[in-house]
Amino acid sequence: MGDTRTRLLEGALETLRTQGIAKASARAIASTAGVNQALVFYHFGSVDELLAAALRYGSEQRVAVYRERFASVTSLKELLDLGRSLHAEERAAGNLAVLAQMLAGSQADERLAPATAGGLTLWVAEVEDVLRRVLAGSPLAEFVDVAGLARATAAAFVGLELYDGVDKDGAERAFDSLEQLAGLVAVLEDMGPLVRRTVRARLRKANGA
Repeated sequence: MGDTRTRLLEGALETLRTQGIAKASARAIASTAGVNQALVFYHFGSVDELLAAALRYGSEQRVAVYRERFASVTSLKELLDLGRSLHAEERAAGNLAVLAQMLAGSQADERLAPATAGGLTLWVAEVEDVLRRVLAGSPLAEFVDVAGLARATAAAFVGLELYDGVDKDGAERAFDSLEQLAGLVAVLEDMGPLVRRTVRARLRKANGA
């Protein structure tokens, strides 16, 4: 099953998936990992440190799975298609639940916040790389804060995970609306240089440039 440290990291993730952060005690995690609970403190010092390390570990593992797929994206539509697929796959695997639990835990325990933000940042970096690539040459490129948009996109997908649990149809409509927006951008880019220049000029005017 791997070394003890890895077993504890995976045990922490599984405990978050199946029992939630409120029950993620040293005893519960050690039981899931199949080790003595004293090893939690030997390897990590505290349960919070173990949870933080587990989220970083899990995020690194999951981002690596999708890295090639992110790299192959050539349009906003493809990015949203990947996002929809990623959302379904990660939800089915319970990994979005882990992130949601850590976000909830961070509200009550600020020591978890940096690790939770760090886990999200790994996803944001992939999305930001894609956005910079697909928006290059677009009339929107000079008016969009790509780093901010990447964070908004990541936040939207996390929010959709929570929303999906209470309003599945509403979450599906949100995905559809995002795809419609991507479609509008694609239409704009297909309208030729004259239209793009006109749009760019109007955007500058709207932004007071």
